[in-house]
Amino acid sequence: MSAAAKPLDGIATKPLEGAAARDLPQGTAPARAGREGGPPRHIGIIMDGNGRWATARGLPRALGHKAGAEAVRRTIEAAAKAGIGWLTLFAFSSENWQRPAEEVRDLTGLMRMYLRSEVATLAREGIRLRVIGERERFGAETAQAITAAEAATAQGTRLNLNVAVSYGGRAEIVAAAQQIARRVAAGTLDAEKVDMAEFAGQLSTAGMPDPDLIIRTSGEQRLSNFLLWQSAYAEFVFQDVLWPDYGAPHLAEAIAEFSRRERRYGLRVA
Repeated sequence: MSAAAKPLDGIATKPLEGAAARDLPQGTAPARAGREGGPPRHIGIIMDGNGRWATARGLPRALGHKAGAEAVRRTIEAAAKAGIGWLTLFAFSSENWQRPAEEVRDLTGLMRMYLRSEVATLAREGIRLRVIGERERFGAETAQAITAAEAATAQGTRLNLNVAVSYGGRAEIVAAAQQIARRVAAGTLDAEKVDMAEFAGQLSTAGMPDPDLIIRTSGEQRLSNFLLWQSAYAEFVFQDVLWPDYGAPHLAEAIAEFSRRERRYGLRVA
């Protein structure tokens, strides 16, 4: 199985505590439809607009990404205060490797700096960090730093923070299908017993609840290969704000919009 499809260690076996204990099993829809009233259990955010933010100010794109990192800090804090159990941030897509080499260096350097400077704060605040995606593509040193950061924050129960790097939803689904095919061919899995739960267990988000709400900033309205399988029943909120300007008021606005939605899951609401 590729790194993008490897289930994260400890998630499926360690009991969830705190805010995460409210979550439903992955791959299942809630048992009832209609207005739920509470905040979403799991929010995914496509952080878009760093480059446009910098260009509008006559700044290099690298400074836009740096300002975006500050928005990450604000959003994590706001999500924790709002009682959100899970937050997944789309930081670097598998397609981002095709950007100019200088910008890729800036992005990867910023990620390494974040790992060095923020892990202690995350651990102190009870925030558990997990990274999904092909971490090996960033090199052995960065991959080791990611693993160390996950271990340092493993006891956090206030907020589960997932950061998607070198991640692509289509590749994740293909890798999961390949892993299942290998198990069937080896005779360790009966093809007739492959169901949605079995398939979801091969994804990089194995053991996590599916997102209830997907937010995209900058006014764009597309998924861009983010959590394609997991977002089957998610609500979408598109906000016309560039990511470096994002903060607690914008997150609160998205959560309020979510709370107004009537979620049916294919059912009829009486």
